[in-house]
Amino acid sequence: MVRIITEPQRVPVPGGKIIDEFVGRVSTGTDGVSVARMKAPAGWDEPAQTPEFDEVTLVLAGSLTVEHDGTSTEVAAGQAILTPAGQTVRYVAGASGAEYIAVCVPAFGPDLAHRADDPI
Repeated sequence: MVRIITEPQRVPVPGGKIIDEFVGRVSTGTDGVSVARMKAPAGWDEPAQTPEFDEVTLVLAGSLTVEHDGTSTEVAAGQAILTPAGQTVRYVAGASGAEYIAVCVPAFGPDLAHRADDPI
């Protein structure tokens, strides 16, 4: 069934980051893909994760540093990065923060992210 999504669902997270999910487990009950707009303040970071999903991150404004494989990749506005499932990554917002779109296949779920600070 075709449906228009007139507004995203706000997903509460700590640390000042805003997640507005348009398609995904929270907003539409979709588990095959998620699409969310993120806004992270300057210096925001999150624990390393080894997700069970591929993620495409398209930076709209500011920049992100993506740490992986003992190195890091700077992603500027207008650029995207693909991080495959099973790859340990960590995201850090640049000096002016970051606004970006995240597309995850299958859809993002906290239980699929496997963050370093998750209880075992």
